[in-house]
Amino acid sequence: MDVAQATKALIEEAGINPASTIDFDVNGQVMTLSLEYITDTYMQASEESQLVFYRALQKALKADAMGVEKFFEGMGQLLLMTQLSDKFK
Repeated sequence: MDVAQATKALIEEAGINPASTIDFDVNGQVMTLSLEYITDTYMQASEESQLVFYRALQKALKADAMGVEKFFEGMGQLLLMTQLSDKFK
């Protein structure tokens, strides 16, 4: 199974617009990430990380629309924290 393709199919089947964006306040600066960017970034990670993302998305979809929103917010926050920590190394 190609996890990246399965993830994109899952998003499409759920009627989620991958161009939707989430704004994050990072030290007073607004950073905007699209759902597509968040998904694509995780799909570049290890296969194990891809599977974790995919399965967590499945669970979020079962919860409700609010679960999906919280899922992408959390994943986006994690990406931003990782990027910020990389800058300080």
